[in-house]
Amino acid sequence: MFSKACEYGIRASIFIAKNSREGRRVSPKEISEEINSPQAFTAKILQALVRNEIINSVKGAYGGFEINKDEIASIKLSQIVEAIDGDKIYSGCGLGLERCNENHPCPLHDKFKFIRDDLKNMLEKTNLEELALDIKTGMTFLKT
Repeated sequence: MFSKACEYGIRASIFIAKNSREGRRVSPKEISEEINSPQAFTAKILQALVRNEIINSVKGAYGGFEINKDEIASIKLSQIVEAIDGDKIYSGCGLGLERCNENHPCPLHDKFKFIRDDLKNMLEKTNLEELALDIKTGMTFLKT
């Protein structure tokens, strides 16, 4: 459903949020190791997240990536998805057809519309803080 870049972007953001809550900045190498992503690919994803003001990049000896603690709860997954994949996930065809809409529907259109709407609702209601807390308590994991 999400592109590989978007999956990595979500996982990286959760990892950064978890560490930021503990007052730690994390390096691109740490992030790529934690989310099982190639380092160069991770760097490009992190740049997109910085450009969209989801994460912060701090240069220097004690630099790395972080999220302001007071902003973690206000960052929604929908912001990360839009920063990396855009909003096509909310309007794209379930069968991948270029032209699929109410007037010219694919066979899945009506059923897939509900799935897209539910996904959008979940992404808009889920914030990084709740996901980071689940990682910290060991209830969820970022890698197998």
